[in-house]
Amino acid sequence: MWKYVVKRLLLMLVTFFIICTICFVLIKILPREMPTDLKLQAQIEARWEALGYNKPLPVQFWIYIKNIFTKWDFGTSWEIERLIPATEVLGKRLLPTVLVNFYSLIVSIPLGIALGIFAAIKKNKWQDQVISIIVMLFVSIPSYIYAFLVQYFIFFKLRLIDTPTLYSIADVGFDPDAANAWQAYFTPMMFKSMIMPIIALSFGEIAGLCRFTRAELTETLTQDYMLLARTKGLTKGQATRRHALKNAMVPILPMIISSFIGILGGSMIIEQIFSIPGVGDLFIKSINLFDYDVFMLDTIFYVLIGLLAGIVVDISYGFIDPRIRMGER
Repeated sequence: MWKYVVKRLLLMLVTFFIICTICFVLIKILPREMPTDLKLQAQIEARWEALGYNKPLPVQFWIYIKNIFTKWDFGTSWEIERLIPATEVLGKRLLPTVLVNFYSLIVSIPLGIALGIFAAIKKNKWQDQVISIIVMLFVSIPSYIYAFLVQYFIFFKLRLIDTPTLYSIADVGFDPDAANAWQAYFTPMMFKSMIMPIIALSFGEIAGLCRFTRAELTETLTQDYMLLARTKGLTKGQATRRHALKNAMVPILPMIISSFIGILGGSMIIEQIFSIPGVGDLFIKSINLFDYDVFMLDTIFYVLIGLLAGIVVDISYGFIDPRIRMGER
């Protein structure tokens, strides 16, 4: 098994390096000019020269890689937060992204699995048909449609919430530049403004988990060992709880693990609609403002999250299902 893990990690690193190299080259060939700021011009020019932006592309790439490994320096924000390290800019955006996506998973995982189990037990009955239609509807509709509908009904129509977007740190009484600014995201007022994006993010996750759970449990219920359990005197409910659910959850658990890793990435569209100052919103702003270093770091971050989610899912199968022998693949 460890042989397989090492092999996957090495393959992930090679893939990560190739993707990052391609992204670096594509970003650097775009037109780029030195920012102008009368108060900070001397610092801008010094930083510009230190990062090698006036040098040939291979030299720039070497400086970029060297700075990452020796100084943990991923460049500087030139527009969003001028002359602030890109890592600091990204770090400030992680908490709201993680919280909104984490809350949505807390809601969607139990609901999705419960609906999937219920649909599988009621297979081909009217309850199953209704759930299947709703699931197909939720899966087919893009998340931004949910966002607009949630905004319309909860805020504009019913007025259940005071704001259509997320409150800012200043709105809840904290200084955005203070060391304790992160505590603003744990206030009741801020949580209330998170309800709409949480709901919008939950629809797709609930539908996906419900469909997957139903498919796995339906297949498990038709296995021979389920018939054997019934012949031993177990009721359908007992056989389902003791045998079917346990085996059906094997492919579902890695999917849940992947979802929890993916919360770091956030949702670009949802963050834009609800004005969430998260990682996805930062990615869009870095493109619009031509803040290339922030855009490059954000791209690296997304690539790393995607690769880690894939490898964690693969490895988790070996721990969850003892029948899998990854080292023999």
